[in-house]
Amino acid sequence: MKAIQIISPEKVQTLEMEKPTLQPGEVLLKIHYVGFCGSDLNTFLGKNPMVKMPVIPGHEIGAVIEETGSLVPQELHPGLTVTVNPYTNCGKCASCRNRRYNACEHNETLGVQRNGAMCGYITVPWEKVIPADGMNTRDCALIEPMSVGFHAASRAGVTDNDVVMVIGCGMVGMGAIIRAALRGATVVAVDLDDEKLALAKEVGATHTINSRTTDVHEEMIRISQGFGADVVIEAVGNPVTYNMAINEVSFTGRVVYIGYAKSEVSFQTKLFVQKELNICGSRNALPEDFRAVIHYLNTHNFPYDKFISRIVTPEEAGEALQAWAAAPQKVFRILADFR
Repeated sequence: MKAIQIISPEKVQTLEMEKPTLQPGEVLLKIHYVGFCGSDLNTFLGKNPMVKMPVIPGHEIGAVIEETGSLVPQELHPGLTVTVNPYTNCGKCASCRNRRYNACEHNETLGVQRNGAMCGYITVPWEKVIPADGMNTRDCALIEPMSVGFHAASRAGVTDNDVVMVIGCGMVGMGAIIRAALRGATVVAVDLDDEKLALAKEVGATHTINSRTTDVHEEMIRISQGFGADVVIEAVGNPVTYNMAINEVSFTGRVVYIGYAKSEVSFQTKLFVQKELNICGSRNALPEDFRAVIHYLNTHNFPYDKFISRIVTPEEAGEALQAWAAAPQKVFRILADFR
């Protein structure tokens, strides 16, 4: 079977591998589509400190069950369209003890700390398989990144009384926008790109702010009638936006950070105390977040074609990553096709 492998920074190869052998308790998946996410781009650029190279990337999966091993429940049967929860959990650390398996101390995500799904077939424990009835395999590749945004909105405890500011309108930020809007919040989307902001409005944002051309603070004061945002969800991972979140959240507000900043961030910590803020991180997603995304996609007219920037063959992966690196603002998702 074919596989995509990132060998070293900006070096990608297509290789032939043996089809994996099915073990008891596992499911063999025929991979159809896998999305390249921001972590894969950072791996390609040599900026992902968590990756072990060479690595097969990919954890945003649309697949069909090919075969099941012994001990697998009957509802997981050949021919079923599925996606995959791509995170491991040790069952022993503090996170697992608290049933927050998404934040396992020893997590190994597909395509980062271990080889991922950008190949013809993979085997996974049956517990990690998530049925996606009603969806096609192409669209299933969008579920995982959106679920990360859904999880962040849950971490924030968003309600219909809230003004929610989401900084960053990539796929994860869009997931946060959608989930906050579904909960009835007034959602303010912030980004540098007008096309992404237009899409944010299409999927639920009430207001949009281009932070390149507009004074974010003045606009947030106007929108929130002087209070600031009840919730700020940061989905960029940049020192500027990390500070923006603290500055624009209201007194007694909630801040949720999804993005990893790649350098140290300096804060005026007096605002933490003066505003009596709730500040938390949000990592990965839980199975219920995946199910919520699938339900949303099955019950709403989601504009898939506007979110899939390009579909490539395995041989085109290196060139596609290079093009994405040259114009990151213009790409939502690139999918690799392994059908």
